[in-house]
Amino acid sequence: MRWRSAGLFLLVLGCVAAAALAVARGSRVAPGDLRQQVIAAERAFAASMARRDFDAFTDHLSREAVFMRPGGALRGKEDVAEGWRPYFDKPDAPFSWDPEEVEVLASGTLAFSSGPVRDAAGKQVGRFNSVWRLEGPGTWRVVFDRGCDCGR
Repeated sequence: MRWRSAGLFLLVLGCVAAAALAVARGSRVAPGDLRQQVIAAERAFAASMARRDFDAFTDHLSREAVFMRPGGALRGKEDVAEGWRPYFDKPDAPFSWDPEEVEVLASGTLAFSSGPVRDAAGKQVGRFNSVWRLEGPGTWRVVFDRGCDCGR
């Protein structure tokens, strides 16, 4: 009976060690899957504006987020949230956005997204450019953002 228990223990220990080794080497996710994760994150981020859900918006911000704007960058999650709070004060979203381009580094840790920004009537008024960082399994957060009125 002891032999079975020891054998079972060694089998379980071997499985745990193999799993730990796989995690240490980094689980490989196909680049297309990572790209789809970022597209989904960007669309959920944009949907938070459309739904007027400020808490969901701030959930997409990295603790170290930097959002560039005229007059100086907003630095840190709290500063960005405070700077964007007025966009959520009215019942209707003042603008919307949707990703057209998304690229992910081969390491799978950073991604770039870009696309049109549209006013409340749906007219394109600019473009956004964002950098996303993988901050946990399947958890992408915005670290840099800059909108511009270029590329209409």
